[in-house]
Amino acid sequence: MAKKMKGLLRIIFGRTTFAALALAVQIGVLAWCFLFFMEHIIYIFGLYVLLSTAVVLYILNKRGTPEYKTAWIIPVLVMPVFGALLYLFVELQLPTRWMAGRVRQLSEETRPYLAQDPEAEKACSGGNPSEGGLSRYMNRWGGYPVYQNTSVTYFPLGDDQFPELLRQLEGARHFIFLEYFIVEHGIMWDSILEILEKKAKEGVEVRFMYDGMGCLTLLPHRYPEEIREKGIQCKIFSRVRPVLSTYQNNRDHRKIAVIDGHTAFTGGTNLADEYINQKVRFGHWKDTAVMLKGDGVKSFTMMFLQNWNITETGREDFEKYLKPHEDFCPVPAPKKGYVMPYGDSPLDEENVGKQVYVDILYQARRYVHMMTPYLILDQDMMSALTYAAKRGVETIIIMPHIPDKVYAYLLARSYYEELLLAGVKIYEYTPGFVHAKVYVSDDDRAVVGTINMDYRSLFLHFECAAYFCENPTVGDVERDFQETLKKCQEVTLEDCRNYPAHKRLAGSLLKLFAPLM
Repeated sequence: MAKKMKGLLRIIFGRTTFAALALAVQIGVLAWCFLFFMEHIIYIFGLYVLLSTAVVLYILNKRGTPEYKTAWIIPVLVMPVFGALLYLFVELQLPTRWMAGRVRQLSEETRPYLAQDPEAEKACSGGNPSEGGLSRYMNRWGGYPVYQNTSVTYFPLGDDQFPELLRQLEGARHFIFLEYFIVEHGIMWDSILEILEKKAKEGVEVRFMYDGMGCLTLLPHRYPEEIREKGIQCKIFSRVRPVLSTYQNNRDHRKIAVIDGHTAFTGGTNLADEYINQKVRFGHWKDTAVMLKGDGVKSFTMMFLQNWNITETGREDFEKYLKPHEDFCPVPAPKKGYVMPYGDSPLDEENVGKQVYVDILYQARRYVHMMTPYLILDQDMMSALTYAAKRGVETIIIMPHIPDKVYAYLLARSYYEELLLAGVKIYEYTPGFVHAKVYVSDDDRAVVGTINMDYRSLFLHFECAAYFCENPTVGDVERDFQETLKKCQEVTLEDCRNYPAHKRLAGSLLKLFAPLM
């Protein structure tokens, strides 16, 4: 009897029994869920419809481009629950809202130091009403003034800019500010770092900031600590963290170097060897940059301090970096014309980078010549480009022939045919990769900076550039464009129609989600 009881207990409390009971419970729960769902299917479906409808209506009434709205509406309608919840998750990001508030606060704090000089504005708008309109817009909505008394040096290649950058850093006496998207050890960065370390030991204030995403795989995780040991202030802009957050989507794509408040550099060149053709990645690397000396440097100084202070708790002494020092060396006699350095923020709902490009396209009379590594266009940019060509303006875009990102190139190709049909001419730089971001028009207007012709640059990144009007630098930019054009091959309609079908299909599919890429 005892033996039978023991066997029975073994069966009752054995692993097989527990497994069978667990399985039965799971089946029961699933059955209950199914019955509950069937009983309340109408109500649940109704909630799905209400949620999706509310999100779609919100998207339609929110500020933004039609392409961006479409890119969100499609997943919301195709995957009602997941798509709607994903959009709400993205929209309700507290870190992004905090960052936007901090950017607004810093813009207000620096506004007094970026006040428009009435004489410069009067001189700029006096001979050309369209220039006056752009300068008023940029000053009121972008917060950046137009300057006189600023000399400009244009560099057709990063190779040309690099030795001059080293010379200017060597001459620093008071402070150096560096803000870059990509930094990688090699000839370029190691040479710069050696100078920075020496200057810090001499008592020069050195601040260095790099983007967390741009340098994610290029620099060690604890690199700021290593740099601080050299006496250099260092921080990562928006460090990448293993969490879902749109805070990490707004990258610092700017390239800024400021020396003592009287000299500044910007352009497409980062601090890595491919930018000066000391390392070959995608053939010859074509990039551009400019050096400013004089009043216009003030805007780049403020741009740097705005982004540096996003994560700071104390109040910055902005005026300290704008006062001329006793040992200040006068800059070369300013050339004629006007200079307007400007920054673009993804968090202020004012796309000044795009507006400057569009203004140039609509105001052009004879030609608009552009260089860009990426071509991912919204309808406004497409309309501006095609309208310029259709009204007889020579509209030429130089693109890379050897791309750095296959998906971006396939996406760019999806716009080629429509542009060509409208009369826009497209050339590809056969020696390699074009990383320059350049606009030049009618021998009197030009832009050199960091702003690509794609969604990320125009809407999602912190960017910067320098706009030139009636300035001799415009001629330098156009001469460089013509020299670059000699090394390019023209893309024809036949080329587009003979492009492999699977690549055309891939580009068309990518275009659907281009605003989210």
